[in-house]
Amino acid sequence: MTNILLITADDMDGRTPGAFGGPAAATPRLDALAAEGMVFRRAHVAAAVCQPSRSAILTGRWPHRNGAEGFEPIRDGVGVFTDLLREAGYVTGILGKVDHLQPVERFGWDVARGMRELGLGRDPAAYGRATEEFLAQAAAGGRPWFLMANAHDPHRPFHGSRAEAGKWTAEERATYPAPSRTFDASEAEVPEFLPDLPDVRTECAEYLSSARRCDDVVGAVLDALERSGAAADTLVVFLSDNGMAFPFAKANCYLRSTLTPFVVRWPGVTEPGSAGDDAFVSMLDLFPTFCEAAGVAVPADLDGRSLLALLRGEPDAGRERVFTVFHETSAKQRFEMRCTQDARFGYLWNAWSDGRAYRAENMEGLTWPAMVAAAQDDPAVAERFAFYTTRAPEELYDLVADPGCLHNLAADPAFADELGRCRRHVAGWLAATGDPLESSYLAPESASSGENSRSAGAV
Repeated sequence: MTNILLITADDMDGRTPGAFGGPAAATPRLDALAAEGMVFRRAHVAAAVCQPSRSAILTGRWPHRNGAEGFEPIRDGVGVFTDLLREAGYVTGILGKVDHLQPVERFGWDVARGMRELGLGRDPAAYGRATEEFLAQAAAGGRPWFLMANAHDPHRPFHGSRAEAGKWTAEERATYPAPSRTFDASEAEVPEFLPDLPDVRTECAEYLSSARRCDDVVGAVLDALERSGAAADTLVVFLSDNGMAFPFAKANCYLRSTLTPFVVRWPGVTEPGSAGDDAFVSMLDLFPTFCEAAGVAVPADLDGRSLLALLRGEPDAGRERVFTVFHETSAKQRFEMRCTQDARFGYLWNAWSDGRAYRAENMEGLTWPAMVAAAQDDPAVAERFAFYTTRAPEELYDLVADPGCLHNLAADPAFADELGRCRRHVAGWLAATGDPLESSYLAPESASSGENSRSAGAV
């Protein structure tokens, strides 16, 4: 039986690690892991907010099928991956983000360490010690194991920010160290979907510093695995639960909302330094993949499918498109969105866009106020600010020409055919997955192309 180590970041953008196009100094340990395994640059989480994203991974089901559409528990009767592992004799453990899989007792962890036992989820040394203790316990019992190690970085408040000092006392901040490297505004890279304003650049630098401390956690966990002698028998997976907590990212359905830096190292299966960049994959695919690694039967009612063929470097048809969703913010405000993307186009249906104003946690900190202030004098920022607040029922973007999703093509007659194709894909997906919004979709008459609707969360 193969051991499974799932390491997650909290709110890390899919382009932050150096192996995914980010600054080389931000994530040296992640970049080393990527060089030892396989990377996927078209990997997406199901929903771009913490609890729904994580619940989807461990149930293998879309949020509307497992019950955790927002910060709610999964429904009674929904199967979880740890059930199967327990029956197979695995020891299971979780470090950090314990209460973001609800109800906690339903997951039946043998070992669970909360954020306050881990320096508010930001102390690499604490993660290293906890991992070492867990692996020793499993070895003493001669049992295979599954460990989910969840860093709380680079979630807000970012390192060195005013918000950090305002949220935690000096005593609390003393429980975790500074990142092994920090960044200043001159080193920050402002993503295409944000305006390059001084406060935005400052906050991007604070974010990068927090991302580096997440990388420090990754290194501490991997070092503990290496010391245990079990690395050769362990499938290691790294991902982020959603995009960065900035406007047009987390708590939305844009490209950078759900894009995740996905790395897999599976000795004897993945080729070091390889990539599966042509395939769209969903983190719903992890459940069946983990089942194959553990040697347990794959349940028939999952919404993803195994990545094993891709991990072996083999072709895997039906991965030309991915679907993502959004339901509810951490403040329990409903902003229903559905999205489909392929190699060229991204399409969003904003079922909530009826004139009311969007509000979410990605508008905290320096960036959104900077946009609000700049909108007074800069027409381009003003247009961006206004659009983000109310959106449009449909959005269509050419992701090759416009990766920042700045120019909505949904009303452009030149793209009418593409808009129609995307509508058909979404309508087919809504029907195939039993989405409660199927009957209210704006183009139900165009429902077709439902084939492969459970493949990589994709049609």
